[in-house]
Amino acid sequence: MTKTVLLATVAALGMIGAASAADLSARMPMKAPPAPMVVPAFSWTGCYIGGFVGGAWSDDYSVYDRNGFAGVGSWGYSSDSSVIGGGTLGCNWQPVGSQFVLGLEGELGYISLEGSGADPLDPTIVAASKIGDWYGMITGRLGFAWDRALLYVKGGAAFLNVESSIYDSLTGFGMSTSDTVTTWTVGGGIEYALAPSWSIKAEYMYIGLNDTLATCGVYGGTAPAPGTYCWDHDNGGIHTAKVGLNYRFGGGAAPVMARY
Repeated sequence: MTKTVLLATVAALGMIGAASAADLSARMPMKAPPAPMVVPAFSWTGCYIGGFVGGAWSDDYSVYDRNGFAGVGSWGYSSDSSVIGGGTLGCNWQPVGSQFVLGLEGELGYISLEGSGADPLDPTIVAASKIGDWYGMITGRLGFAWDRALLYVKGGAAFLNVESSIYDSLTGFGMSTSDTVTTWTVGGGIEYALAPSWSIKAEYMYIGLNDTLATCGVYGGTAPAPGTYCWDHDNGGIHTAKVGLNYRFGGGAAPVMARY
């Protein structure tokens, strides 16, 4: 009998303790989970100014003689390569949470490509071309970023000064024509941010000159005969390769939510 009473008392005390613990936990407030950390991620958004150096080379030039002289009628020649250098000014926009980067860039630089070649069958007639001493570009950029690394393509309009000339050493007859040509350009490159505001780049651009410039003049001598003489100069496309350094105004980081 005594043992039965003792067991009943222990069971009752256990039930009372469990009920008290449940009541206590119900009244205690739940601890809120920690807020996710906000960490900075590199952003390419902003405007920048920069400088570059590099080199340029041209596809072959060709010239066509309209005049029916004893020469071959048309011939080709190449040009020397050129050092290039200049500056850029542009702006980028990278939407928050996106790896795509959109941009607009202007470029102004120095270039000097010169070449000349004689008619193989009448070497007294020499054609020459010069591109420069300046060029400009206005291009759009589309890039894909991996944090501080940006791979991009770009394309738009290019502007160059082109001069073509012809000279006949036998008669002393010569003339030249120059023009500012507006054409297209396309290329791409890679850029890497060394710091929030500073980045370096390597870039290739092709300028699709493919321009024909006519050189015509009036000859009053006796040989071959008085009259107007013309040559058509076809100037090939231009390749450029450069390295550059950019400074971005207000360079910094865009907040993004950390991943767990």
